[in-house]
Parts: sequence; C-alpha cells; structure tokens
Amino acid sequence: MLVIAAPGQGAQTPGFLAPWLELPGVSERIAQWSEVAGADLIRFGTTGTADEIRDTAVAQPLLVAAAIVAADALGVTGQDTRLACAVAGHSVGELAAGAIAGVLDPADALGLVGTRARAMAQAAAARPTSMTAVLGGDEAAVLASIEAHGLTPANINGAGQIVAAGTVEQLAAFAGEPPPGARLRPLQVAGAFHTVHMAPAVDALRAAASSVTVHDPRLTVLSNRDGAVVATGADWIERIITQVSAPVRWDECMRTMAALGATAFIELPPAGTLVGLARRALPGITTLAVKQPEDLAAAAKLVAERAG
Repeated sequence: MLVIAAPGQGAQTPGFLAPWLELPGVSERIAQWSEVAGADLIRFGTTGTADEIRDTAVAQPLLVAAAIVAADALGVTGQDTRLACAVAGHSVGELAAGAIAGVLDPADALGLVGTRARAMAQAAAARPTSMTAVLGGDEAAVLASIEAHGLTPANINGAGQIVAAGTVEQLAAFAGEPPPGARLRPLQVAGAFHTVHMAPAVDALRAAASSVTVHDPRLTVLSNRDGAVVATGADWIERIITQVSAPVRWDECMRTMAALGATAFIELPPAGTLVGLARRALPGITTLAVKQPEDLAAAAKLVAERAG
C-alpha cells in the first residue's frame, strides 16, 4: 500500500509555493482559496518573509493549499476509489488529507483551516506559549520529564521525536533540565498547539464546521488522535475539531501504516519532515519527498507501481 502524507505547521519555508503557481490553473485556485481562508496565499507563499509565514493564520492555510494542489497534480484524490492508498496529515495537514480523501470540498477545507488558524492564533496570543522538539533519549524518561515540568507531549512523532508544549516559562525550565541523552530544539511556531492552551479554538472550529458538508472517505484516511482508520465523515469532522487541543499521535499513525502493509510513502509539499520520520520508524519503506513540481514524475511512477 502507498501512503500519501501532508505535513504540519513548521514545515513551511519562504517562497515554497512559487514553483507550484506555474502549474496550469493553480494560481487561479489559490486566489479563490485565499478569499475563503482570509489570507493572501499567493503573496505569502512567494514573497512572504520567514516571520510572516510563521504566523499561524498564514502558515496553516498555506500548508493545506500546497498539499491539495500537489495531490491534484499527482492525480491522487478521493474521486478515484481504485487507488490502493492511505492518506494522513500531521496536525493541520489533516485538513488537506480530508480533502484528498474526498471527505470535504477543497474550498471548505480552506475555509475551515482559515477559521482554525485564526482561532488558534487568538488562543496563542492570550499567553506566551511555544513548543520544543525533544530528540532522542529514553521515551519513558522524556515523557516523565515533560510531565514534571507541567508541559504536554503535544506531538508524539515516533522515531525518537516528541514535542513538548506549554508556556515559555515552563519550556525555559525544561531546557535547563533536559532529559538524559536528549537534545532540545525550539520550534518556529507561535503557540502551544494541541494542548489545553488551544481549548478556546475548539468552539470556533465547531461553529464553522456546522455549515460544512462532509462525506464518508473514498480513500483510507488516518486520524492523529489514535492512528485509527476513520470510516465516516461525521467521525472525521469531530476528530478534526477536538484535535486542536489534543496531542498528535503520529507514532500511532505510522503503526497503522505498518499494519496496513505500507510499502511506499510520499510526502506532499513542503516535504521533508514526515519522510524522515517514516524512514526511521518504517524500515524498508520506499520514501519520496515532493518538494518541487519536478518531483511529480517520480511520484507518479511510484503511485502507478504501488497504488494502481
């Protein structure tokens, strides 16, 4: 089975959207999505600075738009139920995964992610919070240290990577007493996502989701909550709403990928992070990071070989 994965916040880099706008019809679609998302995605995705695209309200719709555009160019969508593939998204990438799997219309996905991003940015502004990647170390010891400092393991990514999240004061204390054998890397994000600090954003997303039509997935789609295969559109949207303030269990998603018999893994743009995790956690799997449109030919070949 082939896995198609959409990355989460922090993967964006200045100008990463520019080459994708050269594909036929993409700039028009991105312009339309900019209106529903409430952000000028073309400007931010081409000339936006690192600080500008770090803004949650900008980064999240940018990432979802890029992943959907690349998946469409690759021909991997929920319209073709013959495809033997699973789709998963990391954090905000779940919105892209849902659109790719046919659960909701891409424009609705961009509308929801716009609401999600603004609500999360507002929640983050209430108190200075952030996230720090913990690389290596004994998992049990790392989790115990995170808990001891009042932090939340917001992302349990597997392959020796856990992301701690909380207030800047808590993270500073954690940095002063890192878990044995672990390296800490502060992330370029503007809040403690997937923690109790994001609870106010849940209601805003639920209100926005009430006007969106969802369908049962046409492709196998996995949930960040527990790695489960989601069978219905109703379950998928409820998981998306509550996931805003709940930890991302990407480790469980990769366990499900292994159980499904995954043999290949394609990460949509801006790719790199999830491919690295897959290489470490899923030995023997073939991986491909789609970073530029030039990567689509190799990706299409892999789709034909593994998902046709």
